[in-house]
Amino acid sequence: MSGRVLVAMSGGVDSSVAAALLKEAGCEVIGATMQVWPQGDEPAAGLRSCCSLEAVEDARRVAARLGIRHYLLNFREEFRQRVITPFIHSYLSGQTPNPCILCNKEIKFEALLRKALALECECVATGHYARLKFEEGRWQIYAARDLTKDQSYVLYSLSQEQLAHALFPLGERTKSEIRSLAAALDLPVADKPDSQQICFIPEGDTSAYLARSVPESRRPGAILSLHGEKIGDHPGIAFYTVGQRRGLRLACKEPQYVSSIDPAENTIVVASEEGLYRRRVYVGKMNFVGLGGLQESKRLAGKLRYTMAPQPCLAEPFEEGVAATFEQPQRAPAPGQAAVFYDGERIAFGGVIESAE
Repeated sequence: MSGRVLVAMSGGVDSSVAAALLKEAGCEVIGATMQVWPQGDEPAAGLRSCCSLEAVEDARRVAARLGIRHYLLNFREEFRQRVITPFIHSYLSGQTPNPCILCNKEIKFEALLRKALALECECVATGHYARLKFEEGRWQIYAARDLTKDQSYVLYSLSQEQLAHALFPLGERTKSEIRSLAAALDLPVADKPDSQQICFIPEGDTSAYLARSVPESRRPGAILSLHGEKIGDHPGIAFYTVGQRRGLRLACKEPQYVSSIDPAENTIVVASEEGLYRRRVYVGKMNFVGLGGLQESKRLAGKLRYTMAPQPCLAEPFEEGVAATFEQPQRAPAPGQAAVFYDGERIAFGGVIESAE
């Protein structure tokens, strides 16, 4: 393609190579790095975060190397309102959110897209590993060629209008190819390690972040067995997620894991490993990105967390959403997490897990 494109540059190797590929393809490339950290709360030097001060400098150096314009855009307030606040509210409600999904929908392809259009750019491009095609009268999201790096799961919630202005230049390439390209182009981030944590929790300790940022998250309550017997105490439901073992501090004969969380009663129910598995998952807040809707049962493959491989299931319309019955029981489906369903390599639809049985 040609034309003007705004590239979301995080200071990492992927978005840097995305910018280089688009420039090589003849686009007029503008780089933009989003400033999302609350003032005075930036991560310490050395912590790998996509929006840290170090990341901003890395993005600037790459832009200079490529000879493209680069902007630093202040999205602190938008990020606080649309990503951090819902993230905290979900944990306080006993759910397990994925802030990257919110960031993609509300920040990268909403707030940043508005800025891109104001700059007369045709698209926003990112370093996500995913593929985008226009088929059957709709924009379709496909898994990346490199399934070990596939990020289509975190893009399921994008609307058709947002996808019409999206570019994912890395979707057909492998991570090793991207590293080699970065080295060949002499980009200053060619050897930079990937960021693995939530960007605003670079130390990786969500419980510590919540305890520090939200004092009301400390609300002690009871830990119950599957039979309703009190067997321990917890410091606050926000510090736990379904499937978690760490931090329970229980004197039991066999390891116990969080089986469910009841925010109304402020209790946590625990079970042994075999008690975590569920076959039927109920999903709401749907985005029928690929199909446009679901009128009858359909055999698909469901992915209930970012790190799992899609598993065969039967998806059926259910009330306002979808009920998915898996061929094999799945470990610890967590309310608040995304459930994304694939028809082959294409995303059929996705939503938010409400419950499981």
